[in-house]
Amino acid sequence: MDLAGYVALTRQSGLAKELQSVANNIANLSTTGYRREGVIFAEEVQALPVEGGSVAMTEARARYADELQGALQETGGPLDLAIEGDGYFTVMTPQGERLTRAGAFTRNADGTIVNPDGRPLLDEGGGEIVIPFEARNIGVSADGTLSVDGAPVARIGLVRVEDQTRLFREAGVLYRSEGGTTPVEDGRVVQGFLEQANVSPVAEMARMVEVQRAYEYGQKLMDQEDERIRLVVRTLGQSA
Repeated sequence: MDLAGYVALTRQSGLAKELQSVANNIANLSTTGYRREGVIFAEEVQALPVEGGSVAMTEARARYADELQGALQETGGPLDLAIEGDGYFTVMTPQGERLTRAGAFTRNADGTIVNPDGRPLLDEGGGEIVIPFEARNIGVSADGTLSVDGAPVARIGLVRVEDQTRLFREAGVLYRSEGGTTPVEDGRVVQGFLEQANVSPVAEMARMVEVQRAYEYGQKLMDQEDERIRLVVRTLGQSA
């Protein structure tokens, strides 16, 4: 493959990753707490073995989560929680603490508040929150204070990511922060609501069509370049 082929190949590789990201967004249109994923492209300029020569290639270096607030949908569930503004819930997994905006919680057999995967929701001190099954009324105030039958029992821990570039997505709606977190003071917890995915289906479908067309154009260019090389080889072979 010659230089033009390598340049086109890097572009195709990046477009394939972006198409995968768009498809993932569309697949999660109805996923609670899902945040749209985007791709960050970088340009790499490499020197050529000729004076003043260089070539530019592209690479899909990283993916990011769109921080736009998703719409809140009322459910009425006492443990359906949403965050208005900045912040994440913290849950405990076998791999350690993880962050999420998905607030569809329930109680397990021990009365511990868990997410749909059975991961415990943590309070501001990093401990699990347990609600007795005989509790008749569960209330959650805007600052995250959880009350059982009118008596406060815990405060849900909301955290803010210090460095968004070091926030990595895991398993759809779970995130791992490698840059540290700080408590959120101005976040607002809304009981009986769930945050919907912040994905626009129209925008994602339009982007998918755009990426597909760009990929097809790139493939056509590679096919033409391949045919050009074959023609050169045949011509040289006939004249030898």
